[in-house]
Order: sequence, then structure tokens, then C-alpha cells
Amino acid sequence: MSLDHASEFVKQQSLTRDAFLGGRLIVSQPGNGFRAGLDSVLLGASLDPKSTSLLDLGAGAGTAALVALAHIPALTATLVEADAALAALAALNLGANGFAGRGRVLTLDVTAKGAVRTEAGLPSDHFTTVIANPPYFDPAAGSAPSRRRAAARHMQTGALDLWAKAAATSTAPGGEVIFVHTAAALPALLASFEARFGALTVLPLTPRQGEPANRILIRGIKGSRAPLTLLASRALHEPAGRAFRPEFDAIFRGSARLVW
Repeated sequence: MSLDHASEFVKQQSLTRDAFLGGRLIVSQPGNGFRAGLDSVLLGASLDPKSTSLLDLGAGAGTAALVALAHIPALTATLVEADAALAALAALNLGANGFAGRGRVLTLDVTAKGAVRTEAGLPSDHFTTVIANPPYFDPAAGSAPSRRRAAARHMQTGALDLWAKAAATSTAPGGEVIFVHTAAALPALLASFEARFGALTVLPLTPRQGEPANRILIRGIKGSRAPLTLLASRALHEPAGRAFRPEFDAIFRGSARLVW
């Protein structure tokens, strides 16, 4: 899809313009369906600061990659998104935030065969960091009100392993792969990551101190044989009210990265 087509998409859809990192980023995204939020910011803020090349699988409107580009001036990014309209919107967001020269967008299914990914221009063994915020919901657990929203929210059984496989193929030796997902997906993620990476690190995230984790970040290093590290859980919010704890408030305002 060309940027002209993206402009038509903007005209025909209800879009919002949302500020991230304390207003450093303005992201246009659909008013309905998957909308980037805390997970996308945490993912984009989780990279090794020495990373030089980023691949964002299932990038949507591009928020996680934009956060990473804002934090690491030397970083370049490739964004992969299966929905052509969202891919074009991600390209517009790169340009609108001053990153057109540091990023590109490919319209491509993450779970496509390797030959298809190569033909689309996605290199193997290349990126120092690969990130993904895969769809969270099993289609058997519910339905989504539109085809686009279903694609963003729902994942077929076994597809998560295909995302990990695509990430492993694309990562340079010694590079990192980082996924954010629900805590319930941890067994499947561990199985997929342990088959392909070492030095696994798992960070559980809880809404408040003492509550069960509902999100996890998992990182693996390609080619490493180091053992798994399970970090202590971190609470996002203060014990009472909706305020974020200082560590996460600084991340969401753009004045700090996620150190883990």
C-alpha cells in the first residue's frame, strides 16, 4: 500500500492522535480495534541501549518502534505488519515523528514461510534486537467485532511459536529477542524461547504490589547458553489510586528506559 492509499485510509477511518513519552511522540491510530498502550511503551523502552538495528514484528501503527527510536538515536528500525492499511499508517507515523530516514515498513505476515519473508525484503541473521507484542487472545475464548480487530487480538493455536521462529531467523548472532505477553502465555513462550535462545530473562509485571502478575516481558539471546533468570515482579501502580510508581511513571513520560 502506498502513502496515497494511507491518506485515503486516514480519511475513511476514525483515527485518534495520541501522545506518548510525555508528548515527544504523536501517534495516529485507529479509534477501534487494537490500540497501543502501556505494553507498547514498555516494549519499546526495553531494548539494550547499544542496539543498532531493530525489527518490530506485528508493529501495528508503529508505537513500540517509535518509542525505541526516540530512546536510541543511533537505532534504525524495520516494522513488519500484515494489515496493509496499518502498515501504511505506521509509515506515516514514522514520517510525522521525524523518523522517516531511520525506519521502513514491510507489509508482511509474521508467520509467512521464510522464502516469502526473504522475498519481501526481510533479511535473516541481521537485527541486533527483535521485538513483538503478539495477539493475546485465543479465538476459542471469544470473538472480535471486526476482521481487523480479530486479526490484532486473536492468535491461532501454535502461531506464537511461529512468531518466535521468525524472530530467531531474523536476529543476528548475539542479538536479543523481546516479547511482551500475558502471564498465562509464559509456558508457551518458555517452550518456544528455550528451543531457540539462551540467557532467558523473564520480568513479571503486576498491577500493584502483592497482586498476581498479569503481563510478562521475556528476553532471549541468540546463540547464548546461559541459564534462565526469573526476576522479581514489579508493580506498575502505587498501592492506592491510579498513579504509576516512579519507575514506570518515568518510563511512560519518556525520561527513563526500562532497565531489567
